[in-house]
Amino acid sequence: MRFTVKIHARYFICAILFLFVKINNAAAQNGHGMYDTIIVQGCIEDNGDTIPCGFLDPVSVHTKMSQKWINYYAKWDRLRNAIYVTYPYAKQAGAVMNDINRQLANVTDKKERKKIIISREHDLKTKFADKLTQLSVYQGKVLMKLIYRETGNNCYEIIDDYKGHFNATFWQTIALIFGSNLRQNYNPTGDDAAMEVIVQDVERMYGLRK
Repeated sequence: MRFTVKIHARYFICAILFLFVKINNAAAQNGHGMYDTIIVQGCIEDNGDTIPCGFLDPVSVHTKMSQKWINYYAKWDRLRNAIYVTYPYAKQAGAVMNDINRQLANVTDKKERKKIIISREHDLKTKFADKLTQLSVYQGKVLMKLIYRETGNNCYEIIDDYKGHFNATFWQTIALIFGSNLRQNYNPTGDDAAMEVIVQDVERMYGLRK
């Protein structure tokens, strides 16, 4: 019995030595010895410590878009397309209206004021009348907001100044019947924040904003 145990113990020791040699050979084939230094990636923490770390390859995760986000992007696209269509009109109309206001600033005579307004009104009609009739109600709402952005006045105030209170009230009634409102203001940091983002992109596109 003792002889048998000694043989088994000897075989066991030989097996351990054989395994040790195989591990060293495998490490040598990979370019690293058992006690070699292995270079790993490192990260520097906020406190200045450097710790070993690694970076995983990017992983793309795809899923079905929820109805909430489908509605959000549909609304965004509609607004963006309306701004692309109406922005040039708002820019040009705003320039004309601002020029009218500059001309009227020091004019107190009613006839002279009326003469200036009528002459520029003809200019506006020539440039925009046919084009504006092709806009949808939604695009018209967007245009009115953009005009406020360019002039600092809503369309009701503009008509009231140029054509009188009766005309402003009349056209406001017509606008309300068609689901619009001439008194629309513009709040770039509030309800119209999304519109402002798109407008600034359009301005960069036209080279009007750095």
